[in-house]
Parts: sequence; C-alpha cells; structure tokens
Amino acid sequence: MKRITVSGILSLVIFAFVAFTPNPGKMLSTKTHIKFFSTTAAENIEANNYKSVSTFDTQTGEVVFSVPMQSFEFEKALMQKHFNSEDFLDTKANPKAKLVAKLSNLADFNPDKNGTYYTTFKGEMTINGKSNPINEKATIIVNGTKIKVLSKFNLKLADYGVAFEKGKPSTNIAKIVEVTVDAEY
Repeated sequence: MKRITVSGILSLVIFAFVAFTPNPGKMLSTKTHIKFFSTTAAENIEANNYKSVSTFDTQTGEVVFSVPMQSFEFEKALMQKHFNSEDFLDTKANPKAKLVAKLSNLADFNPDKNGTYYTTFKGEMTINGKSNPINEKATIIVNGTKIKVLSKFNLKLADYGVAFEKGKPSTNIAKIVEVTVDAEY
C-alpha cells in the first residue's frame, strides 16, 4: 500500500511540475503600438493604440495580439465617437480585435542570435466580430534579450463589415486603411 501511495504522490508532483512550468519561449509584450491611417481627399485620419497586449512564442512561432478597440486615440473627439459607434465598429459589442498567427519560416529565426529577420505571419484576424485569413510581412529584430516585431500592411474595411455606400462617411474614410504594428517583447 505504501508503494502505491508514494508512487502516486511522486507522479502527482512530477505532473504538477511539468504542467505548471512556464514555456521558456513565450514572451509577453505590453509595449505595443498599433496605428491605423486613412487618407482621402477630404481628410487624413490617424489613430493610435498603446493598450494592446501580445504574446510571441519563439519556439512555435505563434504570435497573438489582443487589441482593445476603445483604446484607439484620435486627433478629433468626433472621429473617436464615430469609430466606436454602432454604425462603424460598434466597440461595445466587439470590444477587442484579435490576431492569431504563426511565423512562416521558423527554421530561419533564432531568438538567441542578434539580427534582423524578415518573415511572414499567417493566421486569422478578427475585427468587428468578423474573421479573415491574414498573410502579412513582418520584421523581427533581436537585440540581446529584447525582441521587436514590426509590420505595416493594408486592411480592407469591407472585409470586416465596415462599408459606407453613401453620405459623408463614404467620402471621408478610405476603403483601405494602413495598419502599423510595433511590439517589443
């Protein structure tokens, strides 16, 4: 009976140690900057978000961004009001955007070696409750224990349920916006 109890306890201790040991390759970033830029003949619109959180698993190549939509800051209060409204992104109903993707060329990336790595992240982006595949270029810079992920790409608003056919929004907001991502892990 003692053997069963001792081996059972030993098994539980080993299981707990393995289950609760953090992944050494998983890095967290609370130093993120997400920016979007829209340009039209009527006006330029820029919004910045410094409240996003991201994880980057250097062993699996998985990157996840969680973006609180109401944290985008605009130059004009009216732009921010429109952005958050039910007619645009309805950020009360869809408070977060999310990106879940994987590094396409993980074998070429070495998180322990300083350098600049050019890659592509493939995955899925969810905005406004709508999900679409994403395949975008990124640059990863390794400098000592710090890793920086940079990317700039275009998003078609209609793909995420944001489309204006008539009225002032249809001329003041571009159909495609430029998104810039800068995260430091």
